[in-house]
Amino acid sequence: MSIGANIVEGRGKTSEAEFARYLRSSVNSATELEYHLLVAHDLKAISRGNYAKLTTQTIEVRKMLYGLLDRINERKAKKNQQGEQAGPQDQSLS
Repeated sequence: MSIGANIVEGRGKTSEAEFARYLRSSVNSATELEYHLLVAHDLKAISRGNYAKLTTQTIEVRKMLYGLLDRINERKAKKNQQGEQAGPQDQSLS
């Protein structure tokens, strides 16, 4: 639940930097979930088949989160690059 909750909470923030911070929390939650699945499997609370299926799904979600983070970072880099190309304002014409 915390993976989705972090995404939703982050999306409500005012900047992409804040959203990215919440996405990183979601990545961490996915890693934590993967560990919980391992423990559940070791304790025989879930079958080997369910463990494999759920772990695969968790890894896929984490990959999607990394992809979204990469996309946000690319947009940030592009904005920074565009700002650098515009250069400082020429104030000598006053």
